[in-house]
Amino acid sequence: MTRPRIIVTGATGKTGSAVTTELLKAGYPVRALVHREDGRSAQLKAQGAEIAVADLSDVERVADALKDVQRAYFCPPYDPYMIQGAVAFAVAAKEARLEQIVGLSQWLASPSHPSLSTRQNWLVDRLFSMTPGVAHTIVNPSFFADTYLVTIGMAAHFGAFPWMYGNSRNAPPSNEDIARVAAAVLMDPARHAGQSYRPSGPALLSAEDMAKAIGRAVGRSVRVVPTPVWLFMKTARMGGMPIELMSNLRYYIEDHGRGAFEVGAPTTDVLDVTGRPPEDFETIARRYAALPGNQRTFSNWLSTVAQLLITPLSPGFNFDRYDRELRRPFPSEPQFTRESKVWQRKHTITEAAKPAMPGRDSARAAAISRAQ
Repeated sequence: MTRPRIIVTGATGKTGSAVTTELLKAGYPVRALVHREDGRSAQLKAQGAEIAVADLSDVERVADALKDVQRAYFCPPYDPYMIQGAVAFAVAAKEARLEQIVGLSQWLASPSHPSLSTRQNWLVDRLFSMTPGVAHTIVNPSFFADTYLVTIGMAAHFGAFPWMYGNSRNAPPSNEDIARVAAAVLMDPARHAGQSYRPSGPALLSAEDMAKAIGRAVGRSVRVVPTPVWLFMKTARMGGMPIELMSNLRYYIEDHGRGAFEVGAPTTDVLDVTGRPPEDFETIARRYAALPGNQRTFSNWLSTVAQLLITPLSPGFNFDRYDRELRRPFPSEPQFTRESKVWQRKHTITEAAKPAMPGRDSARAAAISRAQ
């Protein structure tokens, strides 16, 4: 039997590349949509993916990319014009008669959030849900685990874990678990149509919990170091992080500190959807600690010391100028998630209120048995 072709947008990104790999391993034909051909797209092609090059806002090229495609994983870029790309994709999806869209959203998605990307995610979720004839499933994780592990080199060399989120906690999922959930949904549209899943790690963790897990991963004692946001932003700019991302991340840091990621966490969605328990934070940290740039070598140590000395003197992002030049829309009454009645209604559903899925209990029991 011929399996449906699945398109993956953002296919060279964190979750897109992992979704592509999962689907290819399962024997599905995958068309990887990328901005340009480079080493990352070449790697996907070597795995067996078909490569299509297009910008999401290019309606005609997106339509071409969706020809002979039946299902889609939509991973929105951090782009101020992302909503245009999503509309172009929805138009092309209707014309191509797609049977399913699995959309990567955000746990924070709400209509009056100060983050432009987060407001757009909320609109995109509704746009796809209204696309006629298309089964739609939302995957809305909170802060990814790798967000906390960007500075794992600091932990390896100096035993320091920078933290700017106050006393709040999170149950952070790995990129791989998010991708496994998305891939499992793409393989069974009827089972998951209309559902919203929040992949999470197995436990709510504080800063101290994460520091201990990172310490075990790098083989030394690690302490939490409260860090001002302005210093983090300077470090991000020096590291080449795009202002499109960081202009939104500044609000996520605030929401994190207000406890938005503690609401409803942890979930059993990874286990329920994939039949496998989620990765714990230490397992994820060990994977990042093993990367060459995070090894405890003299050259890495020297590079980290140089960054520590230069960062306070370097310029940060000019978000005010960015906002003025972008002329982005802004809510008349911006609301963080805990203040938003719309968000509260959507995100305070108890686990018991979720509709049962066929095979959920048996899959859970089997996965627990394997893990023991």
